[in-house]
Amino acid sequence: MKRCFLAAAIGLGLLSFNSTAEVDADKLSAVIEKSMARFNVPGMAVAVVQNDQVVLAKGFGVAHLDTKKAVTAQTLFGIASNTKAFTSAALAMLIEQGKLSWDDRVIDHIPEFRLADPYVTREMRIRDLLSHRSGLGLGEGDLLIWPDTDKTVKEILAGLQHLQPDSSFRSQYAYNNLMFVTAGEVVARVSGQSWQDFIEQKILAPLAMHDSKAGFSRIPKSNGNWATGHIPMEGQLTPFFVNYLEDFRGAGAIASSVADMSKWLRLQLNEGKLPSGEALFSEKSQQEMWHLHITSKASKRAFDAYRQQFRGYGLGWSIEDYHGYKKMAHGGGILGMVSQVTLLPEKELGIVVLSNQQAFSALSAITHEVLEDALGLEDKDWVEELAIKHFEGKEKAYAQSQLAAVKNKQAALPNAIYANAYQDAWYGDINITDEKGNLRIDFTHTARLKGTLEHYNGNTFIARWDEKLLEADAFVEFQLNADNSVKSVTMRAVSPAITDFSFDFHNLHLKVKSK
Repeated sequence: MKRCFLAAAIGLGLLSFNSTAEVDADKLSAVIEKSMARFNVPGMAVAVVQNDQVVLAKGFGVAHLDTKKAVTAQTLFGIASNTKAFTSAALAMLIEQGKLSWDDRVIDHIPEFRLADPYVTREMRIRDLLSHRSGLGLGEGDLLIWPDTDKTVKEILAGLQHLQPDSSFRSQYAYNNLMFVTAGEVVARVSGQSWQDFIEQKILAPLAMHDSKAGFSRIPKSNGNWATGHIPMEGQLTPFFVNYLEDFRGAGAIASSVADMSKWLRLQLNEGKLPSGEALFSEKSQQEMWHLHITSKASKRAFDAYRQQFRGYGLGWSIEDYHGYKKMAHGGGILGMVSQVTLLPEKELGIVVLSNQQAFSALSAITHEVLEDALGLEDKDWVEELAIKHFEGKEKAYAQSQLAAVKNKQAALPNAIYANAYQDAWYGDINITDEKGNLRIDFTHTARLKGTLEHYNGNTFIARWDEKLLEADAFVEFQLNADNSVKSVTMRAVSPAITDFSFDFHNLHLKVKSK
């Protein structure tokens, strides 16, 4: 599964934007159901806010293929990286209380914060944490939190200094979750309460988002109305439970419903004001969060589709123009579950789509349809257009992932050469053992990363994970000394086009662990 945190947008079907913001329910349902059928999505929930009214908040399909429990507007989904805007809002609120500023140095609030470059360590500001311009690469270090590790915040912070920069500070956009984990810890240090408690008590409670929680484990057992993700593989759709990225904390841990998220949309479109008129955060703070802090490369496909002139990132929000309108959006992805939020402030329009399958294009198609009507654009069949591209792209990616037969294949050395306890400076311990003639690999902090090493060629193997639905097979390459002892081990995804970027195996540099 490939998560696209900057995927264009989400949305709904056909709306009639008149003074009462009425929805043509039949047309809307037809578009959503067509998208679900075309992309094989079991369940979806959609909400639209227009002119400060919730004009739709509705569930479609089922929350789990086996139980067949219906999705409702109250069904909880992991919103994943749509959490990032909540973390930015939390910091904005603390800034307005005079407890810090956007330009405070991170080390002023987390003294032990360290990156590999002392200059970047000293100069990293709060706004840098929130705008993907740290210099770390795409998803770099995500194996500290993905998928479902046992790492504490203290251990995550300690690992940061061992990650090597991919670009110079503030020079390039590169999506990075660990900086938002760090931002969540700033919230905790400054507020005196955990990031989870602050989000629930200071944001979710005032918004009356009563079902939403800042972590899957915080959902009451009495509330069984939550969705399970589903992963398609070899023509089969399989339910796949994950804990909604609880380890991602400020980067992606919130569970919410479209009924609750519609309140978040209204807050954003009302410049931080609650329905009572009280300000959760100011218009000034919102404009700061919606200000472009780093640009990313504009897409020709997006230009052809909706005349995109620029794109980039603010503080917790992706920003681009859409047919001349400024659009704020964000995507979120979990194994088997994706979400998308879109705001078009000039049209007082907000859209959220939550789904329990990982086809982002299903969400984007719905959003493009509703934006098309909102802006009076030429009618397109976005579901079919994006479906063709989606399935052609997947077919191509899977074709490219097929490994060609190795010519003049070299034999492996005895298993005892490779079987060792290894250590990576930022991840920690990874063990390779010989079990009845088979080499096994164990990421000791990650329960799902256990597998068998299949010989490929010479001193190169392929890690075939026990959980095939991860779609994250990885080359394991042993570098040897002259005496055939292992000098180091590197890894990389076998199929980068298929494997989620948060499996950042290529950033690992394993050494034999000292005894």
